[in-house]
Amino acid sequence: MPTTTPEPDEDLYPDDFPPPEPVHYAEQALLGALLLHPQRLKTIGPLEPDHFGNHSHGTLFAAMRTVPVPDPEAHAKEPVWLNAVLEAARPEAPGLDASYLFTLVQACPRPEHAATYAQMIRAGHARRTLRMHAQRLAHTAADTTLPNPAASTVEQADALARFLDELAGQFPPHPGSLPRTPLPPPPPRETHEDALDEERLLLATATAHSAELKTMRWLQATDFSWPLHGAVFQCLAALAHRGDPVDPVTVLWEAQHRALLTPGIAPADLMALLSTPAGSPEYWGEKILQRSLLAQARTTAERIQALTDDPANTPHQLVTGSRRALADFTAVRARWQHTGTKPSPAARLPSRAPAAPRAGPPRPAPPATPVRVTR
Repeated sequence: MPTTTPEPDEDLYPDDFPPPEPVHYAEQALLGALLLHPQRLKTIGPLEPDHFGNHSHGTLFAAMRTVPVPDPEAHAKEPVWLNAVLEAARPEAPGLDASYLFTLVQACPRPEHAATYAQMIRAGHARRTLRMHAQRLAHTAADTTLPNPAASTVEQADALARFLDELAGQFPPHPGSLPRTPLPPPPPRETHEDALDEERLLLATATAHSAELKTMRWLQATDFSWPLHGAVFQCLAALAHRGDPVDPVTVLWEAQHRALLTPGIAPADLMALLSTPAGSPEYWGEKILQRSLLAQARTTAERIQALTDDPANTPHQLVTGSRRALADFTAVRARWQHTGTKPSPAARLPSRAPAAPRAGPPRPAPPATPVRVTR
């Protein structure tokens, strides 16, 4: 049996295709082993046509499972089974021909290693499927058309976690199981006006109703899009948990001790930020935490995709690294679930909530409405 590996078939891989990955050669070697010894179909373990990265390879494997396995002696003398497999596969893969079957036979260095080749194919399929789950998670978290994006994102995260459990059972652990892939930085948080206005309203409303802060431990400073808003929330939470009085002046004093006042953030700006409450703190807190949940889902998805893009990672390393990335999302999810996440009653949100002032250069104040005095 030749030990050299032939190049991929030019018809199956046009010039504009990227170079085949190593798993491509495992697919060729397995198919070549099965063409030589069809009886090995019973010894390669669970394998499906969609586990193959190449469509023609998967179609050929499906045809092998459809055509009855021949008698070994008869198969060694006549290519009857090979012709039947080729005819069964051609409707779905017209590019297949007899010469490519010969290429596959040449590509198999050791037919007795068929089960190992099959395991390599399963590993390649696991990598591609994990990447698909991560992409779905990112897409769901960014889909603004969903009626309940947080719940849909949690469902996708659950599907991802179930798939990781399946992989953990299919690929045993081994030494050096921690991936060394450099992880990408978190994507930038949403800082559009709607998100910032919700944070301003939370800070002003929490200042006016500070008693509710003691039941809002599920909200953290890292959930805010703008770090300054998160730092001001920490001031509010610290005052409330210590039992100190809470109003714009006391929050300003706490902010000064935490070095939040800068040339760009004057005391008057911070006072204005805290002076226009609307609705309830819990309502705005839930909206802020939901944005944080979706942002963490996108971060988790990007990290898992980075792991799958690194060919050095084994399936077990992919499982380990993905579970670590998913743990950060699970932590935010646990806090989100403590909010109840149910649609807030209309009474919690005024029909026309005024926009809270910015922390920074204040917006121009509208002209004062004269008060009519009736005599």
